[in-house]
Amino acid sequence: MLRVGQAELERTLQHLRSELPREGVGLWAGRGGRVERVLPLPNVHETPQAAYTADPGALVRGIRDLEREGLELLAIYHSHPHGPASPSSSDRMQAYWRVPYVIFALESGEVRAYNLPDGEEVRLHVES
Repeated sequence: MLRVGQAELERTLQHLRSELPREGVGLWAGRGGRVERVLPLPNVHETPQAAYTADPGALVRGIRDLEREGLELLAIYHSHPHGPASPSSSDRMQAYWRVPYVIFALESGEVRAYNLPDGEEVRLHVES
C-alpha cells in the first residue's frame, strides 16, 4: 500500500497539469510507504503527448538526492492526459523499476497504482 497526503497529491497534480498536453513524469519518495516528497522530472520522449521517458540524468540525480536525504523511492508517477488510469503496453514494456507506477488520468481525475509489468494493482490511500 502507498500512502500519500493530500498536499503531495495536489503538488503532483499541479506538476502534471502544467505539462499538458504532454505526459508528465516524476518520483514519489518517503519512508515506510508514506510519500513525503514529490520530485517532477523532465519528459524527454520524442512524442511526449503520447508517452514518457524520464530524463536519465535528472532521474539519477534525483534518486541520489533522495538517498542523501534518507528517503527511499516509493513510486514513479506519470499522467495519461486523455487516457484511462491503467497501464498502456508501453508503460508495461518500460517498467524497469520494482516500485509501483502511479497513473493519473487527467480527464477523469482517476488515480491508480500498479506493480508493473505484471499489472497487479497497488492500494493507494490518500491521507488528509
